[in-house]
Amino acid sequence: MTKRTKKVGVTGRFGARYGSTIRKRVKAVEEKSRSLHKCPRCQSIKVKRIAVGIWYCRKCGLKFAGGAYEPETRLVRMVRPTHTSS
Repeated sequence: MTKRTKKVGVTGRFGARYGSTIRKRVKAVEEKSRSLHKCPRCQSIKVKRIAVGIWYCRKCGLKFAGGAYEPETRLVRMVRPTHTSS
């Protein structure tokens, strides 16, 4: 049996409903949230989302709060290089 959702990916479950632009946006968000991310403690690519805003590293066991769809939000990435700890 061949793969039927090559182009649409995770949004194949919607079929022809809701419009192509909305499905593309949903696909981008869901792929970002379901992919593996870098751990802030051990720097390994093992962080998965448990729930909205809750992230867990499968290597070191760190559970932490972050953004809804990615562990670091845009604001955190902008502030971190300028922030200096005393």
